[in-house]
Amino acid sequence: MSNRLTKIVTRGGDKGETSLTDGSRVAKDDPRIELIGDIDELNSWIGVVRAHAPGEEIDRVLEGVQHDLFDLGGAMSMPGAQLLSEAHVARLDAAAGELNEALPPLKEFILPGGAPLLSWLHIARTVARRVERATVTFSSSAPEAAMALQYLNRLSDYLFIAARAEARRLGVDETLWRKEMSLSGV
Repeated sequence: MSNRLTKIVTRGGDKGETSLTDGSRVAKDDPRIELIGDIDELNSWIGVVRAHAPGEEIDRVLEGVQHDLFDLGGAMSMPGAQLLSEAHVARLDAAAGELNEALPPLKEFILPGGAPLLSWLHIARTVARRVERATVTFSSSAPEAAMALQYLNRLSDYLFIAARAEARRLGVDETLWRKEMSLSGV
């Protein structure tokens, strides 16, 4: 690999702007830049999950997700670039379906917790949902983001299913929402 980044500190953003790959400058609070940051944060949370030693299959899928998210963030810095493809979504669909087949049906809502790895998976899931919401806002001005929306929706589903699968693998009971524990009595 050649040296792509020879200088990390450029001071180019000291006045609240940053460059897109086409050379244009935008404010650091531009929706595109905010979304790139959200994608980067999601990728970091996936890294936290992986650092907590999920099962081999989930780790393999999440490694691919990290590459996808890195590519997505990079494509976001190129106005008009194709962000993700149907193949990305199909790969997550297949992985989620495979994991879900081995799980018992849900009878109650699941609360985050039960073990650190499960909690990290749920945090990653909620961050994925936030990134998805930000992508909805962004996609009104960038129709190329439609496939990214599908991908992020599948990713949050996958992370939920992965938390269930990891609970089973670890022999940890899932924390179920119980009506009698709720003060609302709903």
